[in-house]
Amino acid sequence: MDTSMLAMEISAPGGPDVLVPTSLPVPVPGHGQIIIRLAYAGVNRPDALQRAGSYAPPANASPLPGLEGAGTVVAMGPGVTRWQIGDKVCALLPGGGYAEYAACNEAHALPIPEGLSLREAACLPETCFTVWSNMVMRGKLKAGERFLVHGGSSGIGTTAVQIARALGARVFATAGTDEKCRAVEALGAETCFNYETTDFQEEAKTLGGFDLILDMVGGPYLPRNVRALADDGRLVQIAFLQGPKVELNFAEMMMRRLTLTGSTLRPQSDAAKAAIAHQVETHVWPLIKSGKFRVVIDSEYALTDAPAAHWRMESSGHIGKIVLRMPE
Repeated sequence: MDTSMLAMEISAPGGPDVLVPTSLPVPVPGHGQIIIRLAYAGVNRPDALQRAGSYAPPANASPLPGLEGAGTVVAMGPGVTRWQIGDKVCALLPGGGYAEYAACNEAHALPIPEGLSLREAACLPETCFTVWSNMVMRGKLKAGERFLVHGGSSGIGTTAVQIARALGARVFATAGTDEKCRAVEALGAETCFNYETTDFQEEAKTLGGFDLILDMVGGPYLPRNVRALADDGRLVQIAFLQGPKVELNFAEMMMRRLTLTGSTLRPQSDAAKAAIAHQVETHVWPLIKSGKFRVVIDSEYALTDAPAAHWRMESSGHIGKIVLRMPE
């Protein structure tokens, strides 16, 4: 195995151009860890937040960005029981995905779903873990409920729409263009509202309100989301692209028995992530095998073109996931 690797590091907090190539030692596996020779890595919003200096990695995690990837197991630390050298896996990473090799807890790696390429599998862990843990484990989505996801054309959105539809929910979404809305509806949304021309809060009134909303926008969307909920509805917050602070009338939440909750994935314990991994493998992987959920990839960039991948993501022009390809 190599002793050094190509990686993209954050040279200083800032825009996409602060991502620069560097040579680093290949990580050494600790107890219960595996080393993956990555073929592809997914690009996610938290990567951009870390690059900008507003999302520090957890203690003992790699300082490199990159929270998911897929490749081949090439080394194992003491205590590893599930995997063997040569196994193909995709994995949720604590960081370090923008590199040829990455370390992760063995329980956070999953087998490649049947019929999927490593490129497609690299798009799954961060989004599937986030969607399942927040939409189902935390949000308690049930068949027949009205579900709304904001940013329906994002990686999170395209994943949430398909899984919610497969679970029997009535699925709605928001997106910023008619083209995006049509793409989201093709994935299973009953209606996707163009937020530039349509007020989802007004549409909620005609539907009787949403039972569950999954939101990554925050800011001014928070009070609008509350008003768009049905009585006993739940709002699950997973990000704050427009800010975490807002004035909110809690009297309405009390009178209508609303639940406001949320989570972030990266700071959770290894045990919590392992529990999510088990549920994802048990419940989501069969949806992929049956064709009820497919990976939507917007674009692919070479690892050293990570700045361009970030520009693409932050332009919000993408539909689905953006991936980085490692050198062969």
